[in-house]
Amino acid sequence: MLKKTTSSASKIFVLDTSVILYDHHSILNFAEHDVVIPITVLEELDQFKKGNDTKNFESREFIRLLDKLSKDHMIQHWTPLNGKNKGSFKIMMNSDNKLNANEIFGEEKNDHRILNAALSLKETEKNRKVVLVSKDINLRLKAKSLDIAAEDYETGKIKNISEIENTGKGIIENLNNDIINDLYEKGSLEGKEIFGKVKALPKNNTFYILKGVESNASILAFYRAEQSRFSRISKSIAYNITPKNAEQAFALHAILDPEIKLLSIQGVAGTGKTLLALAGALEQRKDYKQIFLARPIVPLSNKDIGYLPGDIKSKLNPYMEPLWDNLKFIQNQYQESDKEYQRITDMINQEKLVIQPLAYIRGRSLSNIFFIVDEAQNLTPHEVKTIISRAGENTKIVFTGDVFQIDTPYLDSQSNGLSYLIDRARNHPLYAHIKLEKGERSELANLANELL
Repeated sequence: MLKKTTSSASKIFVLDTSVILYDHHSILNFAEHDVVIPITVLEELDQFKKGNDTKNFESREFIRLLDKLSKDHMIQHWTPLNGKNKGSFKIMMNSDNKLNANEIFGEEKNDHRILNAALSLKETEKNRKVVLVSKDINLRLKAKSLDIAAEDYETGKIKNISEIENTGKGIIENLNNDIINDLYEKGSLEGKEIFGKVKALPKNNTFYILKGVESNASILAFYRAEQSRFSRISKSIAYNITPKNAEQAFALHAILDPEIKLLSIQGVAGTGKTLLALAGALEQRKDYKQIFLARPIVPLSNKDIGYLPGDIKSKLNPYMEPLWDNLKFIQNQYQESDKEYQRITDMINQEKLVIQPLAYIRGRSLSNIFFIVDEAQNLTPHEVKTIISRAGENTKIVFTGDVFQIDTPYLDSQSNGLSYLIDRARNHPLYAHIKLEKGERSELANLANELL
């Protein structure tokens, strides 16, 4: 067997299946350190390689990457990773250890075989630190109980979630009341007329509440750095949906702004994220060929939708129902005899307005489309990137969600796709973000969000 000469300072990272399904390039992201893939991980990936979900794509791509890296090597031996200052990797076969996770935890499981791989490395590589890397919190806890160092996969993870909390909104106070009046009358003002009262330079595509010295003098404004101008924001109405607070007015302004091609709206349940996005899309229906409204499917109790009864349409209906509820709410703003009411029905029948699971949209070319992605916090950074990369000419994409309400087991507030998008895209001239804070669904819903 080939032996690898290496520095004792370099570490050995053992990757769990969850890491690879999150990022198939993960094996390349450990600098000069070495990476071990337990054979159990390959066996699990084999079960994921068929299908159209992102996890199936990640599985297939990782298998192709391994095949490419091991072209002239036996991968149960140390194999160099491509790239400058990269370490090596190998596939680790099952082996006997002094400690056996299956026996310790009293059950034969793939997770325990992966733990056994880490235990075996600790026995054979005594001069090097062995670290298990997993998106599975429970597996990391089990590893630590066996005295195995364990950590989350950090690539693509937002380091400080508080930095994106106030992205997209600000308050400027103690302005001369004449400035407030001028902005109201003229509709826009040069930034330099207000900069003197701002401690920090305003950020691009940021919404502001401008307050005068007098307590009753205030105005809503939008700052675009490319033009160095503040523009007055009025509470627009979209398909009979009227914003109920300043943040909703900000969101609807961004939804209706043709220069903003990419938008994210964050907020807890009941703040109106999806409703505003859909109403704004309907208001602009003549500017786009189609309106797509999609959301990722997060199976109940982490079971595949195949467990649900009925045909494929019946299986998917429960996941799409919240989207239909928003559409029905907008439609019910009108009488059945009104042309606006009938127009929505006609758009659905003619497939000008499409509500589908996100998996059904994947792979399509998104040209001349207003695309709303609901529950975006349940997407990985790679999924968000994939969706945006499909955008063609005259396409606008709106992501809505709450980064603190994750429904998938291997994502959190720092590693989900919505947080990743907010962190990476902020200040880009095509992008805007707004956080909705006040629930407007009902007093009862607000009680749940505030007290429970």
